[in-house]
Amino acid sequence: FEYSKKAAGLGHVEAHAELAAMYLDGQGVEKDEKKSIHHTEEAAIGGHPTARCNLAYYEERNGDMKRAARHLIIAANLGEDASIKLLLKAFKGGLIDKDDLATALRAHQA
Repeated sequence: FEYSKKAAGLGHVEAHAELAAMYLDGQGVEKDEKKSIHHTEEAAIGGHPTARCNLAYYEERNGDMKRAARHLIIAANLGEDASIKLLLKAFKGGLIDKDDLATALRAHQA
């Protein structure tokens, strides 16, 4: 935990992702969703594709489907495989249009 915390303090993206998981699950620390979300946001800003996908989950849970879809599109652009399945679901639900889906698929494959 301490090494991850120090690395995150130095801007290490993977360390932020690790801390997010630790705080979410209570691995070696007390569960703290706010800290988990903070570190997820920092990792996503740094380009961590799984963290970006996780932000989509938080936005969906908070009822902001458009913002969730945007996070998924960014995650797909970063190569996150899980985001594609979720984007297809968002497309079927009318949350994104065909052009956004096609753009995300092309970027994911690149």
